[in-house]
Amino acid sequence: MPRPRTLALLPALALGLVGVAALAAWRAPSPPAPVPAPLVAPGDVPVIELVFAIDTTGSMSGLLEGAKAKVWSIVDQFASGQPRPEIRVGLVAYRDRGDDYVTRVVPLSDDLDAVWAALLELQAGGGGDGPESVQQALHEAVTAMQWSPPAGAASTAQGGPRVYRALFLVGDAPPHTDYPDDVPAAASVAQAVQRGITVHAVQCGASPDARLHFEELARRGGGAFLTLAQDGGMAQRETPMDAELARLNRELAGTALAWGSAEEQAELSGKLARALGADVALSAARGSYLAKGGGRLNSGRKDLVAAVADGDVAVADVPVAELPAELQALSLPERQAAVAEQVARRRALQAQVAGLVDDRDRWLAEQARRAGQDDSFDARVQAEVIRDVEALGYVAW
Repeated sequence: MPRPRTLALLPALALGLVGVAALAAWRAPSPPAPVPAPLVAPGDVPVIELVFAIDTTGSMSGLLEGAKAKVWSIVDQFASGQPRPEIRVGLVAYRDRGDDYVTRVVPLSDDLDAVWAALLELQAGGGGDGPESVQQALHEAVTAMQWSPPAGAASTAQGGPRVYRALFLVGDAPPHTDYPDDVPAAASVAQAVQRGITVHAVQCGASPDARLHFEELARRGGGAFLTLAQDGGMAQRETPMDAELARLNRELAGTALAWGSAEEQAELSGKLARALGADVALSAARGSYLAKGGGRLNSGRKDLVAAVADGDVAVADVPVAELPAELQALSLPERQAAVAEQVARRRALQAQVAGLVDDRDRWLAEQARRAGQDDSFDARVQAEVIRDVEALGYVAW
């Protein structure tokens, strides 16, 4: 829901001719752009869709590394809402022309393990001439993502999808406005607003020219303009419950039975390997998020234990070639007994995790109350999203 924002532009005389020319780029007409087929929001479950367009040039290394460490903490906070929302995240990493890449797009998905894996692969580098390809990143963030379509007031009132869509532009440099084939930033923001997407702008560092553009973008997009330290000010916080949660997460991973094609089994194994390699605080935040979604081991396709426990598949119906190697030599009764044993073991572990997650949430809430204002990237993103979603009446925290 758009909110009024205070726009504090520097006087035009102080900007000079370069600032005036840059502002003119905001007024360019909006060209038509293809819209990809949307994802379908399930029933009346509230949905939070977040796309982060992040500058990944060399000067943004601190924020990028902090985001890798805090991404699960951000979504874990959202998962604590009532009713629990479905959360989808997408990424647009951007640099500039002449760098290794201009943009890299990670589509909107509720498979946050896959999004996290893509984030881990990003490294800061390139840049150097000041402005970056902000305009291309914005255009792709709006048009290359499978945003859910905006629902009319009538369908929402009748129990239709309740979707909050937000785009966060994160960077420390102004856009190149001298690329003639770029879609102007104003055109992309206007299209975002038409599609029900709130546009927030997060400036790292203190560039006056970046502030000029980012502040104007947020005003046009109905979102917040946030200023942060160059590195985003993110510090990993470990709770007294995290070590035990991390241990239980390792035990839960030991109950996994990857099944399906060789590619599907490799994908699940890779997800679990990454999770087991995470530090204690990151592992605990990921485990907390998954516990709030029913205790699954990953946010994508289910492993065989979860699929059987949820009634999605029967062991007898899985072709032998799609079973995990440790089950293929067993008889059918032996396979069924082995899976049932893992189901029981997992449920016992999940019960322990659930209690720790509740304790962890209470501890974090108390620490936040005592600390007061938190100006870190993750805290500011959480605050803006929660404020917007609560104002829409979709979720309460």
